[in-house]
Amino acid sequence: MTLAALLSLALMQALIAISPGPAAVLTIRTAAAQGLRAGLFLSAGLAAAILLWASAALAGLSLIFEIAPWLQTGLRIIGGLFLIWIGWQMWRGAGAPMADAATTAPRGTFAQFRLGVLTNLANPKALAYFAAVFTGVMPVSPTLLDAALILSVIFLIEFAWYACVTLIFSRPGPRAAYARAKAWIERTFGGLLALLGLRIAAG
Repeated sequence: MTLAALLSLALMQALIAISPGPAAVLTIRTAAAQGLRAGLFLSAGLAAAILLWASAALAGLSLIFEIAPWLQTGLRIIGGLFLIWIGWQMWRGAGAPMADAATTAPRGTFAQFRLGVLTNLANPKALAYFAAVFTGVMPVSPTLLDAALILSVIFLIEFAWYACVTLIFSRPGPRAAYARAKAWIERTFGGLLALLGLRIAAG
């Protein structure tokens, strides 16, 4: 794989990562409400899920979906239902006051990592990208070195982006701004996530 091709892939992955979606909403909320540590573990989970999607694409995800289209439909429905659940959780907890992340023990780090993995596995943006676009830009017959480079770049870009978001929203200023507008932000985004999940699940 040439350096130019790898850089093109990295740029495309960066654009996908920074585009708004469920992962960004969850990262902002986690960083503001639970602090830096929780946000970083969530970011690692989000990046790990993207790594799984990329590995599946390299293994022939689009071909599998052509052979078994019901599998893609099933994954879409499961992802939609999971987004509905996240949206409902955000809506339900929107009115609760935000605890002090500096004095409150965060939820288990594994729970945050797991939530990150499940969120991006259910992310329709990731499913569409790795089932269609990604397979069109990767090498036709990637070597093991090519695959290792591709997966490493994808993981680092994904983690770096959400870690940056976490660093910003775990700081006192952005955190205080989020706390002031918490109720309407979480109700708005919770409702949007639930509607998105309903639309995805319904096909």
